[in-house]
Amino acid sequence: MLENFEFYLFLALIITMLIMLAKKIQVAYPILLVLAGLLISFIPGVPRIKIEPELIFIIFLPPLLYEAAWSTSWKELWRWRRIIFSFAFVVVFFTALSVAVFANYFIPGFSLALGFLLGGIVSPPDAVSAGAILKFVKVPKRLASILEGESLLNDASSLIIFRFAMIAAATGQFVWLEAAGSFLWMCVGGVGIGLVIAYIFFKMHKILPTDPNIDILLTFIAPFSMYLAAEELHASGILAVVSGGLFLSYRSHDFLSSASRIRAVTVWESFCFLLNGIVFMLIGLDLPEIVSGLGDTNIYTAIGYGVSVTAVLIIVRIFAGYAAVITTLIMKNFITVADAQSPGWKTPMIIGWTGMRGVVSLAAALSIPLTLDDGTAFPQRNLILFITFLVILLTLLFQGLTLPFLLKKFPPTDRDFVRSVKEIDYEIQNNLAQLAVDKIRADYSHKIDSFPALKDQLQKYENQLNSSEIIINYNEYRNIYIDIIETQRIWLINKNREELLLDEEIIRKHLRLLDLQEERLNMKS
Repeated sequence: MLENFEFYLFLALIITMLIMLAKKIQVAYPILLVLAGLLISFIPGVPRIKIEPELIFIIFLPPLLYEAAWSTSWKELWRWRRIIFSFAFVVVFFTALSVAVFANYFIPGFSLALGFLLGGIVSPPDAVSAGAILKFVKVPKRLASILEGESLLNDASSLIIFRFAMIAAATGQFVWLEAAGSFLWMCVGGVGIGLVIAYIFFKMHKILPTDPNIDILLTFIAPFSMYLAAEELHASGILAVVSGGLFLSYRSHDFLSSASRIRAVTVWESFCFLLNGIVFMLIGLDLPEIVSGLGDTNIYTAIGYGVSVTAVLIIVRIFAGYAAVITTLIMKNFITVADAQSPGWKTPMIIGWTGMRGVVSLAAALSIPLTLDDGTAFPQRNLILFITFLVILLTLLFQGLTLPFLLKKFPPTDRDFVRSVKEIDYEIQNNLAQLAVDKIRADYSHKIDSFPALKDQLQKYENQLNSSEIIINYNEYRNIYIDIIETQRIWLINKNREELLLDEEIIRKHLRLLDLQEERLNMKS
């Protein structure tokens, strides 16, 4: 580690520069990072990078899933629960089955168990890839909610398939009754363990005399505790992190102060930004290690297998998108569904095209042992690794680069929101202002003259209710306000530099207040 310290610093700089470039040219950053990793891996003298699967599963996966769970709306997750669960479990299983049958028939030396092993590895779409791409295009809220909810759960279902297929491939036996019992425990046990540990952390936040720094530290400990506890009891660590994260996110206003919530969001966004950058760069850097493991297998034949498996994955997911629509239209005659109207042909196609694979698939493939229990080499391990890498690369490049074009060419309609976001935002702001005015006049009218600041605040709320500038010319108003804030910020900085005896902590406090004001303005735009 110390010998290659300069190289890792160089990688951190490259990752930062590439993500800035991706934002500039409107391309999803996972694509650029994987390509950059590929190019760097061919430079002579570059240290060989080998991804340790335990590092991905224990270090990277819990915080990334935890942050995603905190960002997910429980209301939207519940609203679209049927299609989310069908894609996260039914579609993942159907995809693994399709890959298993294809591999068994068309790839020499692949048994049905090995086919399921490959299918379990490549079946889950990657949340980070799709999320990064969807940031550059406008999609209906329901579509974004479905993709976010699916991404929280599909890793768990695919890794459960992977585990059972690994046992079958290694032992040559598969007992359905035992598998069903284990599957039930992994799901129910994982969710239960996650909720129990989340409740313990909830009580710790409530009972202990914490401050924002301690609160943030506890949020970092929580996902690893959930994951490790569940895995130790042979349950699903992923489901434990997801269920625990959703519980704590839903109750966050009950145990976190406003300062803790503001700081936690900033810290977690920066931390996950770094983790995502590292894992996609490592995917590209790991290519030489994967290719060298092919041995006697012809690389062109292996590429053909990888392209074919990728085509199977794309076709199956598009088929599943239309099957979900047909099922919903049939079931609406018997039960209440979230969206009884037909979404047309565009939405299923978009859902089907958001199947980019990522680091979880590669980590699962790398976790396949080199040998069986009897000491013989694990069958087709190197080919499974290469096919997995090619699937990740092709889905990121082919689907990732064409998805924005597809969304712009065939934009799905959004029936969820008839009114514009600005109209709703304006209405909520006015309602909040009216509540504040009513509260002050009802409970504190006798204090208005005693506290000039309270009188000024009341005047601000009343001005907001009587003004339409926030919806008509809000951008111009925001620019003026930001310019005023920047003038105040410069004055504070200069005062801090000029008066050497002035307590800098006071200056920092006012600078933070200005930052919060500016952030509120940016959130409204």
